[in-house]
Amino acid sequence: MIELDALSVSFRGGRAAGDVHAVRDVSLRIAAGESYGIVGESGSGKSTVLRALSGLNRNWRGVMKIDGVPQLPVRPRAFHKSVQMVFQDPYGSLHPRHTVHRILAEPAAIHKLDGIDRRVERVLQSVGLPAAFRYRFPHQLSGGQRQRVAIARALILEPRVLLLDEPTSALDVSVQAEILNLLTALRAELNLTYLLVSHNLAVVAHMCDRIAVMQSGKFIEEMPVAQLRAGHSVEPYTTELLRAAQGYAPTTMEAVT
Repeated sequence: MIELDALSVSFRGGRAAGDVHAVRDVSLRIAAGESYGIVGESGSGKSTVLRALSGLNRNWRGVMKIDGVPQLPVRPRAFHKSVQMVFQDPYGSLHPRHTVHRILAEPAAIHKLDGIDRRVERVLQSVGLPAAFRYRFPHQLSGGQRQRVAIARALILEPRVLLLDEPTSALDVSVQAEILNLLTALRAELNLTYLLVSHNLAVVAHMCDRIAVMQSGKFIEEMPVAQLRAGHSVEPYTTELLRAAQGYAPTTMEAVT
């Protein structure tokens, strides 16, 4: 479903600094229905990969394919119907002066979908929110409820791929497991393909089938999640990540459930 070959992203720096190479020759293959995770410290380039895939960053080089279709920096409207992104901060990703109904209806209207009212009710139900929530504003919702609305906004176009940019890091710990379990259930129900980035090893272990470890813009190690749970790594950087993860122990990676 997702193929990257030698993806590279650079940003122009100051005169003294030169260009900043945020992503360097990243390649991956993600099968349809798979959940794939990218883990690494802040600034390693994880979110930059998602922004290039989503079309938000057009300044990239390499080969990118979605469901076998090569992608150019400027994407057609149909691309955004099949690939949607859920952002890290539900406080900043929802328009504060729009009702939940308007937030959800707007993408459906842009893509000229019919039965918008019915779609809004159905997608709210799918993320566990009552239909009455459509008349509320974001400031009237909790953090977890806002992120459910953000997920609903992504789902209303019936995409095949969700790009998840640390979808629980801005939420209280007590709410994180609810959102992760919701995403897991939606993936199984709708046969979605996930690409998740996170610095939280427990989240990646709970959500993903395979992971890639990213450092300084490069993939340095790829492993099945069972290997992560067992604490077996090849690269010293990955070993340090495992040691640095607060409260991490291979036998307690299921704690988020």
